[in-house]
Amino acid sequence: MKNLFKIALFAAGTFMVSPGFAQTHKDSTLGGKISKTTKKIGHKTSEIAVKGAAAVADKKYAGKVGPNGETIYIDKNSHYFYVDKKGHRVYLKKSQLVDKPAQ
Repeated sequence: MKNLFKIALFAAGTFMVSPGFAQTHKDSTLGGKISKTTKKIGHKTSEIAVKGAAAVADKKYAGKVGPNGETIYIDKNSHYFYVDKKGHRVYLKKSQLVDKPAQ
């Protein structure tokens, strides 16, 4: 029983220490560019995914747009929102909606 406990303790210690040996990028020009590019890709992916899900699950508000011309969606609870560049839903009051410009 003592050997089993020692083996379990050793394994737990090994798994806790191993993430410390993961490869990391230092703040060099290449590491900074990789970090920024990765962040941009993540934000764009999130934005596309949220917009796709909103287009399927929620209704579009045809006559109004967001503060910067964004598409307005109405969720199941009748709340108005648009999706920002980071993929976050930004909820608005009805008074904050802007009339869609005539094209």
